[in-house]
Amino acid sequence: MKKKSVNAMEVAKLANVSQSTVSRVFTPGSNVSEKTKRKVKEAASTLGYRPNAFARGLIMNKSNMIGLAMKDIQNPFYHEVLGKFSKGLREKGYHVLFVYTENDEIQQEEIAQFLEYNVEGVIVTDAFLSSNVVSHLHENNIPVILFNRYSKDIPCHSVSCDNYTAGKRIGEYLLEQGYSKLAFITGRKNTSTSQDRQRGFCEFLKSKGIDPVIEEGDYTYDGAYEAALKLLTREDQPEVIFGANDITALGAIDAAKTLNLSIPEDVAIVGFDNIQMASWPSYSLTTWEQPVDEMIEITINTLLIEMNQKGSYSKPTLVSGRLIERNTTKS
Repeated sequence: MKKKSVNAMEVAKLANVSQSTVSRVFTPGSNVSEKTKRKVKEAASTLGYRPNAFARGLIMNKSNMIGLAMKDIQNPFYHEVLGKFSKGLREKGYHVLFVYTENDEIQQEEIAQFLEYNVEGVIVTDAFLSSNVVSHLHENNIPVILFNRYSKDIPCHSVSCDNYTAGKRIGEYLLEQGYSKLAFITGRKNTSTSQDRQRGFCEFLKSKGIDPVIEEGDYTYDGAYEAALKLLTREDQPEVIFGANDITALGAIDAAKTLNLSIPEDVAIVGFDNIQMASWPSYSLTTWEQPVDEMIEITINTLLIEMNQKGSYSKPTLVSGRLIERNTTKS
């Protein structure tokens, strides 16, 4: 016979407290005296009570859920980000409601899931959302924060790497290494990350009298592979290719190998992100490391502040990264 589950009301009766007090005891960060906590937990242990997060949320009008919207789950960078966000939010007492969007822009029905589960805040990574969607969330007192990108047209906070400065530093580094024929494979054109990396890279090189070749990519391995083949079969083959992200750079490495080109002797390659694959011996990619842990910590802390203040902000936060030199460039 199935054992009857114990509810919070029974625990409250045994501990001689209110049902809402029982809910607060099992809600991380709630203000409850140590004496009351001890009494409630002893009663819960005696009865074999297991807290129900959903029921507790109804009582406290607090779901302890954060919505996380993501598009490019195939990119190892965002796969790692998802894991880190889940761990970081769990340590703060929150659960993640993950929404994968197949479209470039988050749809109303996907946002409806956040409203249905009464999320307290929303983090958007590489998916796009309109100002109307943000306004709709704000009307429901749900703050939104963009991670690893920003938008001047959307009234919400954002946290990202200083991609423009990073692009400049990569251009400076490559000139110092003696390269003069440089190329850039873009990410998706409508992303601030790719735009800023390209702008910083190109503006610095043009200030030194060098006009880099631009080949369009889409942040995917296959797109980068084809783009690199085009660059590496040109009559004026570049000496170095800078990929808008590491997956782009890995696609370029394999394209070069297909053409029997030596790296970095025939062509050097640089990426951006420093995903785990970048350090694999078969790639050993020189890349710009995004400070992911710091970016995630700032994102979570900023969102929690906005959730408590119930306000909307449009302040961007830029975080510096660093160059990781490996074997795909001259030492």
